[in-house]
This record gives sequence, structure tokens and C-alpha cells, in this order.
Amino acid sequence: MEDLTIIVIDDHPLFRQGVINALSLEPGLKVVGEASTGTDALSMIRSLRPSVAVVDINLPGVNGLQVAHQVNLNKLSTRVVLLTAYDDQEQIIHAAWAGAAAYCSKDVDPNRLIQAIKEVASGKYVIRDRVFSSKEFTHWLEEQMDQARHLYSEPGSPFHPLSDREMEVLSCVVKGMSNKEIAISLGISHQTVKNHVTSILRKFSVEDRTQAVVYALKHGWVTLKDQEKPLQE
Repeated sequence: MEDLTIIVIDDHPLFRQGVINALSLEPGLKVVGEASTGTDALSMIRSLRPSVAVVDINLPGVNGLQVAHQVNLNKLSTRVVLLTAYDDQEQIIHAAWAGAAAYCSKDVDPNRLIQAIKEVASGKYVIRDRVFSSKEFTHWLEEQMDQARHLYSEPGSPFHPLSDREMEVLSCVVKGMSNKEIAISLGISHQTVKNHVTSILRKFSVEDRTQAVVYALKHGWVTLKDQEKPLQE
């Protein structure tokens, strides 16, 4: 049986090396690459085609959620395991929608991480300590989104506080596009995009793009699945 090939992506060298050391001790696992940015992660995934990518969510520039989303969107075979220092339900939902096969806290036991890697490599999904088949995972995610919408949306009210242009920008953010990509797509300046993103965060009373997307998903204003086209390699 061939080894499972793995890349490790984290912008903290000490933590990244610790993960690599732990995985390298496990028979059947082979770390074939490492990087500190999401951009390098995507390039490495396309060139090396690893079985699994272990990716930190909070990366500079292209973050882990965007990496998972692009891998899913481009139908690449690599399964993405996301690691996070901030283990909260909203981020779990967004990670699942983005296409991550597993979501683990950074304080996860090394043996548990190894087991999660093996599970996702076999086609399963791992959220915290739960293991799902593909069908079970889809059902679980639908339940989570329904609960979120019931809790946070206003029944019968389609109102949202954003302008048409802000909704266009938000839709691009949901697709994992960078500010530069949004500017090119919409034909506006990079600074204008930044201004719109800042306005969206303020109106939603959230701190970052991830929270804004989760907030919009909960209200049913956007979806990660509509009218998407994969990036060209």
C-alpha cells in the first residue's frame, strides 16, 4: 500500500515543524511539502497532488478557508484538513461549506490528527471528534444551516442593509476571491473594494470576512454554491 502524501501549511515555523515531526513518525504517512501561505499551498496542491493538505485557517493573504474552497471548486483530489486556534461553531459551518474534509482545533492530540488524516483520505469527513460518511456529512451540514437560519434570520423579512454594489462585493468574498480579484471582476479600484468590505463589516457588526460570510449565509442572503466557476490553472 502506498504512503499517504501530505503537505503542511502554517505561517508559524515552530508549530509547522511540530506537525511535520508528529506526522513523519507515523508509518504510512509521508510529508512531501510545507509552506507558510495559502497561495503557496494552492500551487503545491496543484503540482504535488498530495492525498491530504493540513492547513491553518488563519494564514496571511489567502486563508485556509479560501484554500479549501478553491480545492473544492476546482475539483482537485486533495482532501483539506483545517486547523484552527479559534474553535467556534460559526467557523465550523463556514469551513464545511468551503469544502474542508476535516476541522480540528490546534490543541488536538497528535494521534487524533493522524487518525483524522487517515479518515479523510478514505473519503470520510471529520468535525471535531465526529466522523461522517459523505451522505451523513451533507445531512449534518444542511441541519446546521437550517438551525442557523432559524436562530438568526427574521422570518418573512428579505431585508438586508447592503447596497447593490456591496452585495456584489459580498458575493465575491463568499467565493473566496481576494480584494484584487474582486476589483478586476467588478471593474473598480482595489481601494474601492477595501472600502466596500469595511462598510460590510461595519453594517454586519462583525470583525472579519469570515464572520461576514457566515452572517450572510445565516440570513439566506448568499450561498457558496450558486453560479460558481473554477479558476483556470
